[in-house]
Amino acid sequence: QVQLEESGGGLVQAGGSLRLSCTVSGGTFSSYAMGWFRQTPGKEREWVAAISWPGGGTDCAGSVEGRFTISRDNAKAMVYLEMTNLNSEDTAVYCCTAGSRLGNPRLPDVYDVWGQGTQVTVSS
Repeated sequence: QVQLEESGGGLVQAGGSLRLSCTVSGGTFSSYAMGWFRQTPGKEREWVAAISWPGGGTDCAGSVEGRFTISRDNAKAMVYLEMTNLNSEDTAVYCCTAGSRLGNPRLPDVYDVWGQGTQVTVSS
């Protein structure tokens, strides 16, 4: 059973930085894309960033563009999300995901496996 596990979340002051990591374990996974979503209670899940596994091309949401960077390490089967200049609107549970379906990586429908999530809390 393929599993994704996030780490790196925590409490940070506004303007600070965090790097989230996502580790793939439990087996192989033929992924076309991996990405990050975030969610706060009572709100819809929001796409944050995605990366093409074969080619490494990246894309991110306008709300985080210029502040967040998604990257990967093929040898370690890991994906990262570097977050800088954090603000209170970034407070959320961040989930890593991997998808084997072709489609729009901004939509959760293309993803097959989800991590449990890691909490990021930004204080003022």
